Amino acid sequence: MISRIDLRGRTLSRRELLDALPRAEVDVETAAVTVAPILADVRAHGAAALRDLAERFDGVRPVHLRVPAEEIRAAVDGLDPDVRAAIDETIVRVRTVHAAQRPADFTVDLGPGAQVRQRWLPVRRVGLYVPGGLAVYPSSVIMNVVAAQEAGVGSLAVASPPQKDSGGLPNATILATCALLGVDEVYAVGGAQAVAMFAYGADGTDEVDGAVLCEPVDVVTGPGNVYVAAAKRLVRGVVGIDSEAGPTEIAILADGTADAVHVAADLISQAEHDPLAAAVLVTPSAELAGAVAAKLGDRAPSTPHSARVLTSLSGPQSAIVLVDDLDAGLEVVNAYGAEHLEIQTADAAGVADRVTSAGAIFVGPYSPVSLGDYMAGSNHVLPTGGCAHFTSGLGVHSFLRAVQVIEYDATALDEVADRIVAFAEAEGLPAHGEAVRARF
Repeated sequence: MISRIDLRGRTLSRRELLDALPRAEVDVETAAVTVAPILADVRAHGAAALRDLAERFDGVRPVHLRVPAEEIRAAVDGLDPDVRAAIDETIVRVRTVHAAQRPADFTVDLGPGAQVRQRWLPVRRVGLYVPGGLAVYPSSVIMNVVAAQEAGVGSLAVASPPQKDSGGLPNATILATCALLGVDEVYAVGGAQAVAMFAYGADGTDEVDGAVLCEPVDVVTGPGNVYVAAAKRLVRGVVGIDSEAGPTEIAILADGTADAVHVAADLISQAEHDPLAAAVLVTPSAELAGAVAAKLGDRAPSTPHSARVLTSLSGPQSAIVLVDDLDAGLEVVNAYGAEHLEIQTADAAGVADRVTSAGAIFVGPYSPVSLGDYMAGSNHVLPTGGCAHFTSGLGVHSFLRAVQVIEYDATALDEVADRIVAFAEAEGLPAHGEAVRARF
């Protein structure tokens, strides 16, 4: 079922190691060719295009593109009490963690009358996309909305695909979660067209108060399929984006002390998301590798989404990687840069401290990725495809801008005037120096 890659006894360069490791193949560039006309259609025709595209891709023509407020409120009444309790608890935990993320403003005095301040300012408006394809993700509503709210964003809009069995409305649990978070601007719009609506706005009116549908946003966040990723790539520069999220992935670094049942269950839990999901075990223990492979063979065929799981586990993006020791394993996982990295070793905390590239690190046998997906308090919108080498997961910082404020008085400027002029002359920009001299 799952392939093996044996790196024992081999000394590989970074490039050779990257080439040897499994990774999902996602062709965003090809998807962008398909997506570009969709973006142009929404930009040119607004609400009319959004309805046509919903009918084409979602099989339903929404009566309301903007979901009526009463439908959002009513969705809460239909929630299962246990689900409501889970959502409420997740909101509390995620809000507690994200409230601590906001960076502090600072002031630096470089001398009398010479001061530089830095302020963190939220963006004006954000568009938050919540997918609705193979699974329903109210948890993604929480992760996106709470981070933006804790950043101080004043205007939030959520989009999620219309559902045929919901009369063209988004999934009811998603609507209920929006209501519990105080979000009343929700659109029944999916896929690349939702990204276009957020980036360009949507001209035209809807039956809801006769209002213009959607004003442009400053930042678009949220996971999605390859077409959503392609759309985000194409609108980058018009708006900010969090990342071009690819298929989910889990890597587990484990030694012989790990429980094979736990490891197999965690690999299956991520494979459940998507046939392209990546599940990778890195271990120096051949015994553990064999035991995990056996448990996967036992459990995967009987899991409710077995077809999806089996496709994921048997794909080129998933593997058991055998290494000489934990040092070699750390080299592998740091090169891989997993979205989710579990450490299941004898000294899990110490090993975790040596990880340099991962979207989120889950330490020890009782910190599974499933905890982070819902209830840990951390954000589950994380970099995929190796992007953890250079970017972070979603958080309060995703919705903030650092603005520097410079304030010098005449004495402080005069003190550095000659050096500014010297710099300006050296760079062949004499008017820069004259701008200083003119003040004296």
